Amino acid sequence: MKASELKSKTGQELREELIALLREQFNLRMQKGINPDGIRPNQISNVRKNIARVKTVISANRQSEQS
Repeated sequence: MKASELKSKTGQELREELIALLREQFNLRMQKGINPDGIRPNQISNVRKNIARVKTVISANRQSEQS
């Protein structure tokens, strides 16, 4: 997921994307607890980075609305 793709989305779409990513992160943590060898370590870090990207775009949108 690229930041340029996220910038074209509306606020509601970004919130939905964030919720989906948080659920995915939770599921990966549960899978890791049950079967540590079942997931690749980079999956968790990729999801965390995507969450950060979405939160950054949401924050930037709020800043631009206030200005």
